[in-house]
Amino acid sequence: MIDAQHETGANWLATAGLRPTRQRVSLAALLIGDGQHRHVTAESLFEAAKSEGEAVSLATVYNTLRAFCDAGLMQEVTVDGSKSYFDTNTHDHPHFYWEDDATLTDAPSDQLEIARLPDAPEGAEIASVDVVIRLRRK
Repeated sequence: MIDAQHETGANWLATAGLRPTRQRVSLAALLIGDGQHRHVTAESLFEAAKSEGEAVSLATVYNTLRAFCDAGLMQEVTVDGSKSYFDTNTHDHPHFYWEDDATLTDAPSDQLEIARLPDAPEGAEIASVDVVIRLRRK
């Protein structure tokens, strides 16, 4: 029997034309099953899946997150050039990176103003602008 969160996950996969394997549906349910956006690392999603009793490897979680990004269901946000977070909110928006506990949260888009960007070099165009505002607690 499929519960509402798994059904939501399966529908999310269907919108992107992804095959709804058991593991994909389970991970999708953890990510968006309650209708809330998430910022996860592969490791945090792996731990959440394990705590729910899902039999999934860390490599499968990485591959699934990559497939979700490639399908446009998620976006990858890289911090420090090496740490990747995966965001279920695919609209352009800035992020806060909390250095104290290494978490990523949405920052208010309506408060961000970028007045001017440098010109792209000859033969190139700006594909996107990622804004990550690093914070630490006082």
